[in-house]
Amino acid sequence: MPSKGNSRLRLIILLGSAVILVFALLGALQAFNTSNVTFLNPDTTGETLALTGLTVVLFLMLIAMLVLLLRNLLKLYADQGSRALGARLRTRMVVGAVLIALTPAVFMFLFSFFLMNRTIDRWFSPNMSALREDSTRVVLELAQYVAGNARGEADSIAASGAADRGGPGLQDIYIAHRITLDGGLVVVYARDRSVVSTFQAPPNTTPASLIPWLPEDSEKREGVTPIPLNGPLYNDLLTSAQRKDQPILRIADQEYALGMAVSPAGNIIVTALPMPQGLSQTTVRIRKGADEYWALFRMRKTIRSNFFLLLLLVTVFVFFSSVWLALFLSKQITRPVAALADAMDEIAEGKYEQRVELVANGEMAELVRTFNHMAADLENSRRMAESSSAQLTTANLALEERRRELETILETIPSGVVTLDSSRHIVQANRAFANLLGLPSDPELQGQPFDSLLPPDCTEEVATVIRRSHRMGAASTEIEMHLRGRNMHLAITSARLGLARGKQGTVLVVEDTSELLRAQRQLAWKEVAQRVAHEIKNPLTPIALSAERIGKHLDRAQPESPSVIRKCSEVILSCVSTLRTLVDQFSALAQFPAPQPRPCDMNHIADEALTLFAGRLEGITVQRELTPGLPAVLADPDAIRRALANMIDNAAEAMQGSLLRILAVGSALSEDGAAVEVWVSDTGHGLTDEIRERLFLPFYSTKHRGTGLGLSIAAKIVQEHGGTIRAESNTPKGARFLLRIPLMDSTMAPSSEAEHPEPLRELRS
Repeated sequence: MPSKGNSRLRLIILLGSAVILVFALLGALQAFNTSNVTFLNPDTTGETLALTGLTVVLFLMLIAMLVLLLRNLLKLYADQGSRALGARLRTRMVVGAVLIALTPAVFMFLFSFFLMNRTIDRWFSPNMSALREDSTRVVLELAQYVAGNARGEADSIAASGAADRGGPGLQDIYIAHRITLDGGLVVVYARDRSVVSTFQAPPNTTPASLIPWLPEDSEKREGVTPIPLNGPLYNDLLTSAQRKDQPILRIADQEYALGMAVSPAGNIIVTALPMPQGLSQTTVRIRKGADEYWALFRMRKTIRSNFFLLLLLVTVFVFFSSVWLALFLSKQITRPVAALADAMDEIAEGKYEQRVELVANGEMAELVRTFNHMAADLENSRRMAESSSAQLTTANLALEERRRELETILETIPSGVVTLDSSRHIVQANRAFANLLGLPSDPELQGQPFDSLLPPDCTEEVATVIRRSHRMGAASTEIEMHLRGRNMHLAITSARLGLARGKQGTVLVVEDTSELLRAQRQLAWKEVAQRVAHEIKNPLTPIALSAERIGKHLDRAQPESPSVIRKCSEVILSCVSTLRTLVDQFSALAQFPAPQPRPCDMNHIADEALTLFAGRLEGITVQRELTPGLPAVLADPDAIRRALANMIDNAAEAMQGSLLRILAVGSALSEDGAAVEVWVSDTGHGLTDEIRERLFLPFYSTKHRGTGLGLSIAAKIVQEHGGTIRAESNTPKGARFLLRIPLMDSTMAPSSEAEHPEPLRELRS
């Protein structure tokens, strides 16, 4: 809201502006002779004092405006020095307003001042002065001429003595003069001022007025307005004729020039000759104009000074108005900006309830409304943030409690648990893991590479099981490592762990199964030894007894010896058959379960095998090239799925380190139409001829710590289904594994002879 001081200043400026405009208007009216403003042309001492007072007032107003202007400029300079908010903007607006407003104002000031000087010089030039003097001289000579004629008539009448004699002949003398022709009048007075006789004089009660003709005092000027005479006409006529300024007497509507003479007898003769109509007014105007001209001539310096002050006052007022208007407009911008800055400081200190109450217009009002709306949003956001912070604090406390519980559980369980990030650095490990590997406590393990904690020959196998767990969700392996002077057998289970920002981590559970495995092996061997000894001991006793009997009968031939030897041989053969059956049963313990074939779709089995790796083949492009509508095959879906999963896992493992990683799984009907072919191809390092020949042999592996049983098991599964499997090079690079499973009509039963070892076939023969 505007302050009281600003309101007072505005009122003063408005009043000053009104006064200046009024005086400027009056000066213009007087300069162009459009109005009769007498106090600007003083004829009296009072008018001179009024004009002097006006000059003083104008000068004081000029000084006041200069002081106010200087105060505003000094305040602006102080704000500029203190780097107050908006000072530069106010300075630029003031400078711009001054340059825009002051330049034409100064030009008009100089132009008006030069024009006024030139006009005054023209007014008071020698030619104008001579013209005024000639006009005055003409008026003076005319007055003397008219007054001389009236005096001449009076002197002529006085010289004739008719006025002293009186009688009837006096009228003839008056008629003989010009008085009768001109329509004048004559009044003869005695020495005591009594009327002796009159000629053509109106009644004594006729009103009359006096018009001064020539001034008695050069310093005193009267107006052109006639002076009424209140006495009798004849007395006023004598008094007017005795005046030195030779005035004009107006009786009714006629003006008369007066002349006076004294007869030899002492009588006073007053003659009044009529003047042309309006001559007195014309001569009076000429005389008054001359008087006014000389008055202005004497005051030309004062007029010049007054106009100069008036023009200077208007110029300063324009300058002051432009500066004030610039300051006022700048405050309309800087005040809301300053209020916004103060409010922003309050909000920065946490006082979000702060609002800007300043009244503004236009865009600044919109800015203030937007700021208040923003402050309200910030206040609401702070409340929501405080509420969310309270909820988050509660959730954090709950999470902290759960974290402590989880840490307690991890520290309590005997198995080693370690969490790895995507680069296989340790995130967290429990005490059991540190104790298992003989490492320091958990805080010292965080951030260390997990591979650096294991022997070099174990890192690749652990990396393999980690990659497999990322593809299949979970994977396990067992490794043997030499640590702290002894051999350790570790069982490692790896599980995929989702981390923040879409990254994947790993959780490893490590158990030392050395003692357990040793105990299990001892127990198993003990049980196997006992059972084998028991099972072998039973048939060996009859064999031994039969052999002894055969030996006895061979040493001494007896008639019953052949029959005894035959019986003993049968017993020995029976026991050998029992031993063969026992060997077959032991061999069956190491074999996979027998397949359970049934009609199935190979495309469906391939899809299920790929589904096992859904989301776990990171960085690998999977291409499905399955031909729809293939005939059904007679196969064990679980066994075929295990074989395909093994080949897919091997293909993914073979592409580690390759720039181009594409895994393709496809199916098609064979060219002869007797089988369905399913292939798995990769873009890995490929196969050499030597590797291709030995690839499906048991215990052969291209990996450093592989078992070499995966592809041999897959080949056995395919063989059990009467199919074939082969490996070939892929285009443009990598390897391609092709499974061929016969259709239901041509499926061959697995050969039973392959299940019996060659030595037993020889015994059977």
